[in-house]
Amino acid sequence: MSIPELSTTSYAILGLLAVRPWSTYELARQMDRALGWFWPRTRSKLYEEPKKLVALGLAKANDDPVGRRRRTVYAITPKGRRSLASWVREPGDGPVLEFEALVKVFFAEHGTKSDLLATIAGVRSWLEDRAQQSQQIPEEYLNERGPYPERLPWLILTGRFLDEFDVAVERWVNWATETVESWPDDITGADPDLEALAAMADRNAAVLAARRERSG
Repeated sequence: MSIPELSTTSYAILGLLAVRPWSTYELARQMDRALGWFWPRTRSKLYEEPKKLVALGLAKANDDPVGRRRRTVYAITPKGRRSLASWVREPGDGPVLEFEALVKVFFAEHGTKSDLLATIAGVRSWLEDRAQQSQQIPEEYLNERGPYPERLPWLILTGRFLDEFDVAVERWVNWATETVESWPDDITGADPDLEALAAMADRNAAVLAARRERSG
């Protein structure tokens, strides 16, 4: 029987099961700790995925007594490993940005200069909270206390992207704050930063030129 098309969330759960067996509660916690930084999903959705994988023969469920309670622990099957390996070999889609504060910036003319600066300041607070939440992860590995150190080479690849993303957001926050602070109180009279616009055009041109060079 062919396996129906699974969602990326299904494969994320399958990938975690390839690391070791987990209960649904442990899977949800691990998603929050790791994949939640770039693939956030609700707990209810995560609790349904292992059952789907079991129904497809990609995982198996075992009862695991814990004290007086019993819990279900899920483990990957050989069929699940083959499916995961097949999915990993295929190129994935690029990132999709969901950024509420940026939507408010986009319609900034309907508020005040103070409103806009407060929105940008909120993004800085988000960055600081994010740094606080993630600080312990690299420190654990640097002190040889991180879980699954055998996976560290590709964990660093993932973590470096997230770090570069934060750096880009921080750079934008600093530039946007300085730019808006120089505007008049009535922001509808602000002058556009044409140097920034030209830099965007230049970067896009450079990306396309590099693509043409690679394709020969």
